[in-house]
Amino acid sequence: MSYSLKIENTMLKVYTNLNEKDRRRYAAIEALKLGHGGKQYIMNLFSCSHHRINRGLWELDHEEGHTSNRIRKKGGGRKKKA
Repeated sequence: MSYSLKIENTMLKVYTNLNEKDRRRYAAIEALKLGHGGKQYIMNLFSCSHHRINRGLWELDHEEGHTSNRIRKKGGGRKKKA
């Protein structure tokens, strides 16, 4: 239930070059592929939290038809001074 060292290094290179949303989805897909224990393996490999994987799984289930160029929701961040 683990990948070879060469595959793991390639996965890490790809993972680090993705944006925030794509990282969540990539981690979720890899965890799904591995089945039982996959979340823990991917959490250790990518040094990410289970929240990131769970959110990626949720996004894969609920946002299939939604296409947007935005990574974050509009309106976030510090508000401008008046």
